[in-house]
Amino acid sequence: MSLNTTTIPLNMVADENIPGLEQWFGDLGTIVRVPGRSLSASQLADADILLVRSVTQVNEALLANTPVRFVGSCTIGTDHLDTHWLEQQGIAWSAAPGCNANSVVEYVFCTLAALDVDWRGRNFGIVGCGNVGGSLQRKLHALNIQCKIYDPWKTDNPDSATLEEVLQQDVICLHAPLVKDGPHPSLHMIDGEALGRIRPGAVLISAGRGAVIDNRALRERDTSFTTVLDVWENEPDMDPELLERVNLGSPHIAGYSHDGKLAGTRMIREALDRALDLPAAATAQETSPASSPEQSLLTTDKSGFAAMCELLLSMYDPRQDDTRLRAAAQSAATGGESLPLAFDQLRKQYPKRLEFSHYTLPSSAQLPNLDQAVRAQLAILGLK
Repeated sequence: MSLNTTTIPLNMVADENIPGLEQWFGDLGTIVRVPGRSLSASQLADADILLVRSVTQVNEALLANTPVRFVGSCTIGTDHLDTHWLEQQGIAWSAAPGCNANSVVEYVFCTLAALDVDWRGRNFGIVGCGNVGGSLQRKLHALNIQCKIYDPWKTDNPDSATLEEVLQQDVICLHAPLVKDGPHPSLHMIDGEALGRIRPGAVLISAGRGAVIDNRALRERDTSFTTVLDVWENEPDMDPELLERVNLGSPHIAGYSHDGKLAGTRMIREALDRALDLPAAATAQETSPASSPEQSLLTTDKSGFAAMCELLLSMYDPRQDDTRLRAAAQSAATGGESLPLAFDQLRKQYPKRLEFSHYTLPSSAQLPNLDQAVRAQLAILGLK
């Protein structure tokens, strides 16, 4: 949809947690940063462009009688956008599908490393094979690891299986979007009955949308499997009792790599360029922030799978996220800052996390204890 009748400079309102705003959008006009969770219609009285993340519900209640003509969500999902209403009103919109897919895949492998689960001899099940699930599937194939996929929208996938079959795998990864109606709703798709199908000793990793799992059913069930939750029902008002039941918990940050967040900002700028019919000379590439130059030389005195775990956790250790979240829950329980506020603060103040491609390994001569099989797998995971 063209917005070429919109006059530049533009007035833009953006979630304060979107990185790279000035670099990617500063040439178009004025940017006002606001807390995304509490964004109100009054703050959009003069806004041409609205830039959000998944914490902002964008609908008629927010945008009616505002001048907003373009909504960009610098995240992969769209369940927080009333896209039908936006299109009815002639408001162009875009999300950033796939921007943080690699970050979430790295989260999966780092959580397994933190749990000392050797994925090399395990079968994986993936629920939802969009950008994230598909990226994980390709990574597993490259590692010669078998997987089964449940995605009712992509039944032609060569790894397609029933949900029951997927839930019988050793490692089950949930990456489905939240769909509340239609032929294939995902809301509470993993209910008490489905949880009962997961076999003892398995690992359940949820890093898509919290309400895909019935959180109350999970909290009330005695489980014999390991649970990793990055997403929760009713975020940021998560269930602290459920946190006590899971093995690793984090505040919806699986896709929070610095690379993934910047990719989301870039993709929305490119979508806005298309909507504005800007000439190629004015595209976002010219104002792109330089890729982060930091590179670390990784080393370990271990060998085999233990070495792989140590190296992965030296790049990103999800146990630190778990510790911070539990500390916030404990503080809230003893009269400190409320857990919803602390949940959002953990996301807002999240440490800069670089993806594996920023890191290199010493040569075989410099690090002889790291065998070629481990080196090959680390290269597939993205290390240089």
